[in-house]
Amino acid sequence: MTTAKEAGISKALVIGDGSWGTSLALRLASNQISTTLWSAFPEQAEAMESARENTAFLPGIPFPENLHTSADPFAAAEGVDLVVSVVPTQYVAQVAVRFEDALRGDLPIVTASKGLEIDSFRTPSQILQRVLGDRTICVLTGPSHAEEVARDLPASLVAGCADEAFAKKVQAAFNSETFRVYTTPDGYGAELGGALKNVIALAAGICDGLGLGDNAKSALLTRGIVEIARFGRARGADVQTFFGLAGLGDLVTTCMSKHSRNRSVGEAIGKGKTLQQVLDEMKMVAEGVWTTKALFGPEANVDRVSMPIAEQVHAVLFEGKDPREAVLDLMRREPTGEMDGLFEGLST
Repeated sequence: MTTAKEAGISKALVIGDGSWGTSLALRLASNQISTTLWSAFPEQAEAMESARENTAFLPGIPFPENLHTSADPFAAAEGVDLVVSVVPTQYVAQVAVRFEDALRGDLPIVTASKGLEIDSFRTPSQILQRVLGDRTICVLTGPSHAEEVARDLPASLVAGCADEAFAKKVQAAFNSETFRVYTTPDGYGAELGGALKNVIALAAGICDGLGLGDNAKSALLTRGIVEIARFGRARGADVQTFFGLAGLGDLVTTCMSKHSRNRSVGEAIGKGKTLQQVLDEMKMVAEGVWTTKALFGPEANVDRVSMPIAEQVHAVLFEGKDPREAVLDLMRREPTGEMDGLFEGLST
């Protein structure tokens, strides 16, 4: 197995001090990479450096000696071999602007954000390309709750990039005995899978909140991955991607886990709360809410494919539809073939 040192990575920058960004910084540091975790807030950077842990988002996990924090883009980016962006999608553009002059023009970037920009329907990698110019971007995604990764529980992700050499470099930077990274050339499909599964996770949470049982939830997940793959194929992604870690793997984890913010939001709505009530009570971001909004915006062209579950989630979140009525409307739909619109025209 190629090590980070053999791959030429000795110093890394992680942009974004949420729980996932912190977990990835810990992962890099444990691989003997000198790592800086950047925060948008100087007081938060100072608090983490002083406490030697992220008490706000990942309490109880100590920082190793080679992990430090900063709120200065230029100091944080100085001499780095690897940059990882882990910023909530709706803020990627404004954070990237702060690093426009700090990052070398030829420096490739890893993005580990999941979501879609509401107004433009851009993925995080597309946002980074637009702000920082044409450069290699690798998508790191898959079933990976920060709380478990930070405790060194086993996890597997995928590094998606058309540049195979850089994907393998990212693989080497993160691989360990508890963190296994695969590669794929379909970075765009991997990003879509990571974003759209959060929409289905909201539906899974609503299912839990309504007490609909295991049969209903299993059907929801199975039909949900078909919707995601159908949409991804329509936008030029590889169908296979959605039945791997970036799609099905991430979907299962997000829909089933107690750690999932998106599932928890859906569950609260299923139990009778409004979306605004739920959001007002949240400390962290539930990307699925904004991905659902983006999916039905003018840039998504969602009407090109059949996405009935996503349509009902949108109606519940943004049109005030009763969740039970949404379930009934899904069950009353005209019967169809299980994989209609997914594999037609593909060679085998």
